[in-house]
Amino acid sequence: MDRAGLIAKLQGAYWAITGVWPLLHMPSFLWVTSPKEDLWLVRTVGILIAVIGLVLLFAGVYKRVTPEVKWLGIGGATGMAFIDFYYSLNDVIRNVYLLDGVAEILLILLWIWVGQKGIARVHPGEK
Repeated sequence: MDRAGLIAKLQGAYWAITGVWPLLHMPSFLWVTSPKEDLWLVRTVGILIAVIGLVLLFAGVYKRVTPEVKWLGIGGATGMAFIDFYYSLNDVIRNVYLLDGVAEILLILLWIWVGQKGIARVHPGEK
């Protein structure tokens, strides 16, 4: 079983969906997460999360989960978890973001659990 590919697909799908949500239907996104002042920033973050999600998703689908892809998943999830927990616990954003923080921690733990299994090795000069 390709565990790294499965985790990349899982995180990729989750991030792609959550990233495009405010782009497709801002009213429902704001209803769940709270009203926002700068909608351009919401869209910017949404696009970035969606793009990273699609990169992870396609790396998993095409079995090209390299160490760099793994660290993209871990690093991105770490950043999102920090933002979710810090700003939720300081009453800057709604507590619904704590749920996303838990999901991000689970993704980090899955990446750690998989270790090097299923990670593609690409050597210099290889295509």
